[in-house]
Amino acid sequence: MAYASLSWLNLFVSDMQTGFGPFVPVRLAAAGWDPGMIGRVLSVGTVAALLAQVPAGMICDAIAAKRRLAAGGILAIMLALVLVGTRPSAPWVVAAEAIQGVAGVVLMLAITSITLGLAREDKLGERLGSNVRFAAIGGALGAAVLGLVGDRVSHVALFVSAAGLGVPALAALWFIRPAIIARAPLRTGHRAALPPTAALPQRSVRQVVTDPRLLVVMLCVTLFHLANAAMLPLAAGSLERRDGGLADLVVGAAIVIPQLLTAAGSPLVGRLANTVGRRRLLILAYAMLPLRAMLFAASGSPWVTLVAQMLDGVTGATYGVLITLVVADITHEGGRFNLALGLTGLATGVGATISNVVAGSVATHLGTPVAFLTLGAVGLTATLTVALALPETMHVPVGPPLQSSKLAAT
Repeated sequence: MAYASLSWLNLFVSDMQTGFGPFVPVRLAAAGWDPGMIGRVLSVGTVAALLAQVPAGMICDAIAAKRRLAAGGILAIMLALVLVGTRPSAPWVVAAEAIQGVAGVVLMLAITSITLGLAREDKLGERLGSNVRFAAIGGALGAAVLGLVGDRVSHVALFVSAAGLGVPALAALWFIRPAIIARAPLRTGHRAALPPTAALPQRSVRQVVTDPRLLVVMLCVTLFHLANAAMLPLAAGSLERRDGGLADLVVGAAIVIPQLLTAAGSPLVGRLANTVGRRRLLILAYAMLPLRAMLFAASGSPWVTLVAQMLDGVTGATYGVLITLVVADITHEGGRFNLALGLTGLATGVGATISNVVAGSVATHLGTPVAFLTLGAVGLTATLTVALALPETMHVPVGPPLQSSKLAAT
């Protein structure tokens, strides 16, 4: 029951979060905003999420009631969606973007922590893969349903509907009963899943921040998003200039295809992580980056774009599961799982921000193919960094952590 509820929670949260995707600039444009103002306001959410990563991680480590944190995050995002839908003036939209940025980070960390508590240690990878699967399905369904509501009813109805999806998300969260999470020590010995009453010492913040393994992970994450974040937007712009009317259709397909492949492959990746190891699978995910960049640089045709995005589906099915799993491995003994996860989130934001700036500048001065080759070179560097510098962190218990005979009770 708890696993099913966790799956539905990920699906509905992803549905709801889709409302803060491309629909926001459409809503603001319809309200008479100019593109420059839209861009500046949208950056508020990005900056808020970036600044919230580490503090949110520390808060999630300190507070045992992860369900309450998740519920608070859902309610805050619902409020932000209603504000954008019904109050499209600058102060309200800025507030909504800031709320969504912070609440989204807290919600992600809380759901991941709940997952850590529910999953048996040797099944954590597979459960994380299921989270990614249902989030991908939710993202695809949310985009389709909300787009239809916006087209057939109104922009206001779209955002109110997106906020309404928080209700089934809260219901799914309610079915993950506190008593089930409290029995986490029966499933795993991970320090972050143990109750506060265990009173076991944790590593200091300084020890976590200076952990050489985590520093390598953060470098790899930064390089990944530096190579990846600008790739599809750059390809979409090139496609628009080349094929005009086909661009919207192809870009839509280029977004959906990786989501479908991610949904199909993520649980399998989670299972393989305990046999093949984390590092080998991450090398596979990272190796897709230079391949995609080479395809985009060689040709901007719609078919090449779709093939490149199929490779992105391989990356999506692998990357999201394994980075979280590696962080769980690193923090297994010393705790502070959410702080470490927040640091990787910070690395994600930094890499993505630099990616768009660098790619846009190179494309403007040297041309789009050179920009793709630049991103590909970063992707190759990232792949080599994983292969040569990232240690294998796999932690598979040789036996049950505590009272394995009671596992069936959950």
